[in-house]
Amino acid sequence: MSYFATQLMDEEGNISYALTGAGYGALIAVMLGVLLLGCMVSGGHGRKIGTKQLVFSAMAMALGMVTSMVKLVDMPMGGSVTLCSMLFICLIGYLYGLRTGLTTAIAYGFLQLIIDPYIISIPQMLTDYILAFGALGLSGMFKDKKHGLVLGYIAGVLGRYFFTFLSGMIFFGSYGAYYNMSAPVYSLAYNGAYLGPEALITVVILLLPPVSSGLLKVRNMADNGS
Repeated sequence: MSYFATQLMDEEGNISYALTGAGYGALIAVMLGVLLLGCMVSGGHGRKIGTKQLVFSAMAMALGMVTSMVKLVDMPMGGSVTLCSMLFICLIGYLYGLRTGLTTAIAYGFLQLIIDPYIISIPQMLTDYILAFGALGLSGMFKDKKHGLVLGYIAGVLGRYFFTFLSGMIFFGSYGAYYNMSAPVYSLAYNGAYLGPEALITVVILLLPPVSSGLLKVRNMADNGS
């Protein structure tokens, strides 16, 4: 990893990696490649991701990134309760379906990795960023369902929770010993401590009539001419 990342060691001897310029460049190229591939591959009925979908996806990624920086609670070992940042990514799946939702969410995972990387190994990087954030695109399974956004949001958050749980158990489970917890219990508790409150806050907001009405208008805008 020396060309794309340099090795760092903290005072306790823990090793992590910082991206080099080439590493950032490679991630940006891959992120753009994911979006391009999503645009080129046909989904159901031969339809590809159109310009309007791409614009909405880019806006969602930008809003998700900005709101992810507004941290209501910042956890000591990574993770935070943010200003409903996951909602914007889940919204794309709700608007355009599973394929566009997953494409956007995976690209967003790369964007998170570019902006705020914490890397101890390639498997950890993939699990914490690409798979965990990519799982937010599972919201697309509920595109045409009643209360589809709420159900899709919950599905996306649960998907992210699953992968952050795996990462916490496999790569950070040793920290559980400080709290007399096994690795699985520690990971469940730690990741649930920030994902759970944010999900609850967001679902409550989504159920407010003015918000529901506003999101319906957004859906009508997204559907128009798509």
